[in-house]
Amino acid sequence: MALPWMLLAPTGAPVTERHKWVLVWVLPDSINQGGTARALLVLGFTKTRRALFYVLGTLSLGSVPAEVEERLQGMSVIDDIRSLHADTLSAIGKVPNTDALEKIRVEVVGKSGTLTGYLRAMGQVAKEHRAEVGKTVNAARNEIEAALEAKKRELAHAELEARMEADAIDITLPGRSQQMGTRHLINAISDEISEIFLGLGYTVATGPEVETDWYNFTALNAPADHPSRSMQDTFYVRDLSGEQSNVRGESDVLLRTQTSGVQVHVMEDQDLPIYIIAPGKVYRRDVADPSHLPQFTQCEGLVVDKNITFGDLKGTLEYFCKQMFGPDRKTRFRAHFFPFTEPSAEADVSCGVCGGTGHLHDGERCRMCKGTGWLEILGCGMVDPNVLRMSGIDPEVYSGFAFGVGVERVACLKYNVPDLRMLLEGDMRFLRQF
Repeated sequence: MALPWMLLAPTGAPVTERHKWVLVWVLPDSINQGGTARALLVLGFTKTRRALFYVLGTLSLGSVPAEVEERLQGMSVIDDIRSLHADTLSAIGKVPNTDALEKIRVEVVGKSGTLTGYLRAMGQVAKEHRAEVGKTVNAARNEIEAALEAKKRELAHAELEARMEADAIDITLPGRSQQMGTRHLINAISDEISEIFLGLGYTVATGPEVETDWYNFTALNAPADHPSRSMQDTFYVRDLSGEQSNVRGESDVLLRTQTSGVQVHVMEDQDLPIYIIAPGKVYRRDVADPSHLPQFTQCEGLVVDKNITFGDLKGTLEYFCKQMFGPDRKTRFRAHFFPFTEPSAEADVSCGVCGGTGHLHDGERCRMCKGTGWLEILGCGMVDPNVLRMSGIDPEVYSGFAFGVGVERVACLKYNVPDLRMLLEGDMRFLRQF
């Protein structure tokens, strides 16, 4: 059956000039007696687009050619969808980046996209072709969206690979080693000394580094004219408070020259019996040389109990030396004098370089022990009864022993370091050996 139709030239059509030709479909109820029409549906075709217009006007009617009727029945719409489908897939395959891919998605399947427009115009397609057109549109949309998603993953992977390549680390280059921190040798030896005596049941006591003359000298039985009290041996600090530091002694304030003052504090404040060690910094006006430092670390030991003898002192220090230097090292005790102990002694340990012989394997004199085979390590003795009395302890009931060892000296003796100053020079090549 021929439909009322009219083909308009581009210049005479009520549409834009970009249309190649325009098909006018006359609404049946608008046909006049004279063969003209007032209401029309205008379907415009271009090379790549299709547009539907509703036109009010009066036009002459004629018969629809077969080609036009085929387009009107929906075949042209399906061809357009298939063409759009193929062109979109081709464009997706060539897209260089995700931004361009997103642009294609918006133009084709976005809310205002070309393919989405076909779905919105389904009501204007002939009923007998509507299902086929809808099926074609949905199939095209599904395939395009799948292609978009696959291309998105491909581009994302490619972009990630590019970033990784740009930021890649050349593992053939030598890495930067992170230096591990360790405890300084002085602190390590101080801790080792403490661990040995803690294993014997001792406790660690501490005291002030700025001390009074009473605790540093007088309470330790040091005579008023003892050389160690002079300003040539001790760092004195001016007391600006205007108050006495200790009511039982002079108010002179100084940097402690020994940790023995901690022993006095403990004997005054702690219940008997006493088994303590007191590690800490001490200060003396000495010029730094291979065997002296103006500041060094000392560890004092004190035992006060009933029936303590010199044999207890010897046994304790022999045990300490073997634990610190090794079971093959020997000890000896030489008589000496200290104001706060009576009797007093100095303890020596056999030289670890020459094995206590005083000579090396080639017969050369050992420089470490200067050929004696022994190394002085500490001073010790039985606590003087006067020291006990000044601390409020009855020497007729209690006795005790005390000792003091330089931590830096122990470190040098244990590792055969010839100069105390090497421990404080900060040479990491040396310190890392320990």
